[in-house]
Amino acid sequence: MTGIKSITNQSRVTDWRKEIILIIICIVTNIAGSLIAAAASLPVYLDSIGTVVGGAFGGYMPGVIIGLITNVIKMPSDPSAIYYASLNVLIAVTAARFAKKGYMRKISGVIGCIFVLALIGGGIGSLITWFIYGFAGEGITVGFVQTLYDTGKLSPFAAQITADFLIDLLDKTITVLIVLGLRTIIPHDKRRDLRFYGWQQTPLSDEAIEESHKSDIRRFSLRKEIIVLLIAALLAVGISATAISYRLYYKASIDEHTTLGQSVARLAASAIDGNRVDEFISEGESAEGYSDTENMLYEIRRSSSDIEYIYAYKIEEDGCHVVFDLDTLGEPGADPGEIISFDESFAEYIPDLLAGKEIEPVTSDDTYGWLLTAYAPVYNDAGETVCYAAADISMNRLRSGSYTFFAKLIAIFFGVFVLILVIGIWLVEYHIVLPISTMTLANKEFAYNSEGAIEDGVERIRALDIHTGDEIENLYKSVKKTSEDSMAYVADIQKKTETIEQMQYGLIMVLADLVESRDKNTGQHVKKTAEYTKIIMDELRREGKFKEQLTDDFIETVYHSAPLHDVGKIKVPDAILNKDGKLTDEEFAIMKSHTTAGMEILTGAIEMVPESKFLYEARDLAAYHHEKWDGTGYPTGLSGEDIPLSARIMAVADVFDALVSKRSYKPGFPIEKALGIIEEGIGSHFDPDVAQAFLNAEEEVRKVASQYDARNDE
Repeated sequence: MTGIKSITNQSRVTDWRKEIILIIICIVTNIAGSLIAAAASLPVYLDSIGTVVGGAFGGYMPGVIIGLITNVIKMPSDPSAIYYASLNVLIAVTAARFAKKGYMRKISGVIGCIFVLALIGGGIGSLITWFIYGFAGEGITVGFVQTLYDTGKLSPFAAQITADFLIDLLDKTITVLIVLGLRTIIPHDKRRDLRFYGWQQTPLSDEAIEESHKSDIRRFSLRKEIIVLLIAALLAVGISATAISYRLYYKASIDEHTTLGQSVARLAASAIDGNRVDEFISEGESAEGYSDTENMLYEIRRSSSDIEYIYAYKIEEDGCHVVFDLDTLGEPGADPGEIISFDESFAEYIPDLLAGKEIEPVTSDDTYGWLLTAYAPVYNDAGETVCYAAADISMNRLRSGSYTFFAKLIAIFFGVFVLILVIGIWLVEYHIVLPISTMTLANKEFAYNSEGAIEDGVERIRALDIHTGDEIENLYKSVKKTSEDSMAYVADIQKKTETIEQMQYGLIMVLADLVESRDKNTGQHVKKTAEYTKIIMDELRREGKFKEQLTDDFIETVYHSAPLHDVGKIKVPDAILNKDGKLTDEEFAIMKSHTTAGMEILTGAIEMVPESKFLYEARDLAAYHHEKWDGTGYPTGLSGEDIPLSARIMAVADVFDALVSKRSYKPGFPIEKALGIIEEGIGSHFDPDVAQAFLNAEEEVRKVASQYDARNDE
């Protein structure tokens, strides 16, 4: 993994002064652009240039902060700005995303960015305008909206959306072109310095950050889990707060309408002379004072646009007898004395009305629309209820007001939701996810195969320098201490292991020398054969043969265990072992038994020390180094690759040394002749690849033979 290895802190630590300056400049740019567009009556907004610049150059956090603060500053002069704050926040996130992914370096990416930004500003923004202000209700697009609608080809909603999108498309094209111009002017390293980082550790390269996000997880990453939980919590709180706010608003509006209805009804009742109600019913407008009272009722109705109807009824068994019923636009009132049937919504209140009692306001949604009706008794001088003055309050404003209020709540909530989500993700990224991920990666790269690898691993962990100031920092310190302690412990174990291996090798050589000292003919045989096996194995690896088997560990094991290949000779009698003449068939059979004897000796040793890798290879060498490639060898007659590779290698080394070494019963052969015999045995006695590798390494073979000949001469 190269990610953690590429940690660097050059030009990556956030310079807060630069960030603050960037934010201030971008906010001023937004405000100035908005004022210039308004003063020049331009068909664009120019109020999100700074937001896009902040998102593209600084990242998510600066962009969101710029967008939100811009709208907050505009609120005193334009209270509706708070409802559009969510748009600026979304614009910031979009700009940051396109810049981070490198899309703005391509024409298609630039076009895509403009289109998405226009969808946010002109699409979502148009929906907000529609629900809050209605058709052609607000903004610089009012005239354009009306023009599109007047063509007769678009509905009010379609005209609104189309006009807002086209205007915003032009606005965002100008904005993105300005950003591209700045990207051209400002050098890359200067733009990189403006990025908003929140490192709580040694800063990482972009490659390291990407690597940290690629984790081997069974279900969800910690990053995704926290984001999901954060979104769920925000939605739960937001929905609850919105529902409660809407409910409170609705109740307050109902209470407001109820209070208005009751006040109007009482005011109307006070304007009617209760002693003359029967006269008003029978004589109507010709009755003295009727017109004056009616005019007073009209004045009362004009006091509020929410007052739909004002009338006065005398409640009798046969229905409502009209005393006053004001004309409404396009709808004349009933004449005095006219009897109106009881409305179904008042059925339960009829007994109280007939008894002259006061009743609570009644809400109905029937023939006359959604109304709140308040009744107030009209008394005569005797204190008797002679009729009721009623006021119908239109609830249409409550309905439209509720929709508008709900739209405002959603707009505000969405802006806050995105803001908190971005801040939350940013904090989670730098305070939790990146520290944990980089610790995980650094530990994954930790290797124990060499002292240098261990030191590199510990150094990588130290280089993280996590300083979150919380439990994660404590975890990092524990991990760092554990790795440092592990390094010391492993180093100690390696030293002890090396000591044990040296001791083991020393014991092998002592045992080999002990066997060799009984055979006066062999000289330095065990040492020379070990060197020859090493030469063969190195040459085979150079030639690319037996790649899977010829590992460093295998070569080292075979080389160190080679001296034990003749350990079985310890069970061969001295008389046979050191006989000057040719062995009889019986004696040769006893001599051949040294292979099985060696296998038995080493098998017993393995049972006592099963972890020793040397003993297993030594057993193969001792048992099978006299086997032949064609199957004519001993003790078991193995052939080809059924013979262990180490034994096939030892077969060549053993025969060659026996040929060139001087014995009491024969002189040593010249190296050329010995090499010729080895060549003749290819494919019959010896593994062709092994024997050929030995011949190919003739120069190294001669050096070993010469060195030991020189020692013997001394």
